[in-house]
Amino acid sequence: MDTHSGNAPALDLEPAAGQIGELTSSIDDRQLSGPTPCPDYSVRELLAHVFGLSVAFRDAARKDLGPTTGTPPGQALPVLPDDWRKSLPPLLDELVEAWRAPAALEGMTQAGGVDLPGPVAAMVVSNELLVHGWDLARSTGQAFRADEASLRSSEALLAPGDDDRSGPDAIFGPPVPVPADAPLLDRVIALSGRRPDWKPGD
Repeated sequence: MDTHSGNAPALDLEPAAGQIGELTSSIDDRQLSGPTPCPDYSVRELLAHVFGLSVAFRDAARKDLGPTTGTPPGQALPVLPDDWRKSLPPLLDELVEAWRAPAALEGMTQAGGVDLPGPVAAMVVSNELLVHGWDLARSTGQAFRADEASLRSSEALLAPGDDDRSGPDAIFGPPVPVPADAPLLDRVIALSGRRPDWKPGD
């Protein structure tokens, strides 16, 4: 991942954020303890991660830098707020609107304790929403769709580069081999270190 490029295109987060909103509205409480493609996360903890990253990247877009943007992901599992069904949808809306502001793409910002050019931060959060939306869909047996602009952005962000994905601090696992003619979604998911055919129980 090239986190130094300032040439990333403007992205609309609404398709990916809207997809997460639709998915979460259909999650049954009994599914919260189920497994996800993220080995350390149950559905509950994956939702908590989405909640936390939405706050962090909303504030990153606004250049409202502080604890929400400067705190690296900790070793402790994220905790899902009790009112998440009520509070997550408007938070996703705030995230989308924050990144539609032209100033969000100007200069540098910060998320997870990492300083990033604004356009790159937009690519990162777009990718987070897309991949974790897929995670949630797979984990809860729901259909998933992704818009091509988000997929192309994730493909560019996740393309193998000089970064080492084998260490304990790696954000993504090593890419999973898939056929060259696999659907774009499968290729993107594989680049994130996930098996496109993952299902609960694997």
